[in-house]
Amino acid sequence: MTDDGADRKPSALKFQPDTTSKKKKKVHRPVYADVFSQKPTEVNELSHVHLFVNPYSGKKKGERIGELAKTLLEEAGKTVELHLSSYSGHLIEIAQNLETPRKSVFAVVGGDGSLSEVITGRMKADLGQDDFFALIPAGTGNSMANDLGISSTQQAVDAIVRGSYQNLDLAKVEMVNGLPGSENGHTVRYSHNLVTWGLGVDSTIKAEKMRWMGPIRYDVGILMAIMANNRRHATLTIDGTEMEDDYTLFLIQNSQTGGSMLPLAPGASLDDGLMDIGILKKMTRRDVLKAFGMLKSEGRHVFHPRVDYHRFTTLSIETPKPTAINVDGENIGSTPLSMEVLPNAVRICVPGSE
Repeated sequence: MTDDGADRKPSALKFQPDTTSKKKKKVHRPVYADVFSQKPTEVNELSHVHLFVNPYSGKKKGERIGELAKTLLEEAGKTVELHLSSYSGHLIEIAQNLETPRKSVFAVVGGDGSLSEVITGRMKADLGQDDFFALIPAGTGNSMANDLGISSTQQAVDAIVRGSYQNLDLAKVEMVNGLPGSENGHTVRYSHNLVTWGLGVDSTIKAEKMRWMGPIRYDVGILMAIMANNRRHATLTIDGTEMEDDYTLFLIQNSQTGGSMLPLAPGASLDDGLMDIGILKKMTRRDVLKAFGMLKSEGRHVFHPRVDYHRFTTLSIETPKPTAINVDGENIGSTPLSMEVLPNAVRICVPGSE
């Protein structure tokens, strides 16, 4: 990928085609970035594990997976302290107020939103940089687990026991608390995964009303949002440069993967000190449907003429009236929004080399 931008505008990323791939939608798939750009570090002295469990995650599989993870960790000689979530935002409170031995593992049984809550709690307590985080997938989307290469409880526990960690960038996200019509002050979240605005949030709001459908609800929600085709006016500022226009969607990514394992940001790395933003400009329904089809085809949407990608360290979104924001899979806020990338802010457990 190379930079290709006009003066006074943020440089747009130019993706390179993977010419070894078969052409679909008349284009090759893009060359993907490495998920991590740095080498892992082995940390072997972590004997205490705080196990945070969202019992409602993944069609209420969280509690069962949490019990299995606790058993496996204790059999491996770890001391495990269990923390159960009772409501949205509860894990933030627990993590923020927790007194714990230095160099503990903060293992999360849940999805992207549960991990986001625990990281946010520790960062608000100004302790996250000293902690070691791990993810045991039990959510519906599990996009971060996909990027980390973790697909099962046993694999996640083995990774914690082995003690291989990578640096992980975060984004400090400041926004209005609550969705439009239910605003209540301001809030701060620390995002490890993705932030979306526009059609992407419309789709997740619709998907949340269809949780009984499981992961396919994300696809259904996207199609419903595409048919509605709500375009919004916004002022997007990337590293100090303003771009004001009508937009369809902003995909702001640290990870490559989003809900339904969609390859939203093929160029993103979790530890490069930057976030990626995909900008879907003002589009017709036909263009949006085409872009979505290209997206589902191994991330080929990056070659759509109405899609631009940029990288940034600071970003803000301002709108004429409040519009919804989704952070790490949770619809929790509204514009105005500001973001700052925190390079290598925490450490995350990954499967080591066998």
